[in-house]
Amino acid sequence: MKDNFQDLTTLHELLDYNARLITDAEITLRNGLQNWVNRASSVKLKEILMRYGDYIHRHIDKMGYFFTAEKLFPINPGNRVMKSLVIDTDEKLAICSDTKLRDACLLASLQEINHYKISVYGTAASYAHTLGMIEMSILFHEAEISEKQIDDRLTQLAEYETNPNANTVFSIAK
Repeated sequence: MKDNFQDLTTLHELLDYNARLITDAEITLRNGLQNWVNRASSVKLKEILMRYGDYIHRHIDKMGYFFTAEKLFPINPGNRVMKSLVIDTDEKLAICSDTKLRDACLLASLQEINHYKISVYGTAASYAHTLGMIEMSILFHEAEISEKQIDDRLTQLAEYETNPNANTVFSIAK
């Protein structure tokens, strides 16, 4: 398999390229997540962030398995989408002065990131399935499922704790 990013001519090459993008996204997110755990004030949010960090490490390990199976070097094309999402999150966190509002902001940003990852893992699973790469399709599908599980936890936390707490702060300030 060639490592030329300018001339993708097959679905298999596109899958390999996307796997590199996914790996860069996970690494970028892992680096941002370390800072966000410290910025969160909610104990539950901190716990979810730390658990999410574990998922990210597993995803990176699984991507290593993909690269080994594909006999590819994990050359990094750079994932501009994830970099932008991380920068956007950092910028929003910097302007949220109230801790409860910051938690709501962080949680919403995590869900944006999470939805992006659900999409890219689902697409990779579909490509791998189409190519008859069943083991790789399962690898990507499992990552997609774990992202959906994190999304469910984030949604529950937002609905029942984080957003109501942030709304209380806003109501008091009025």
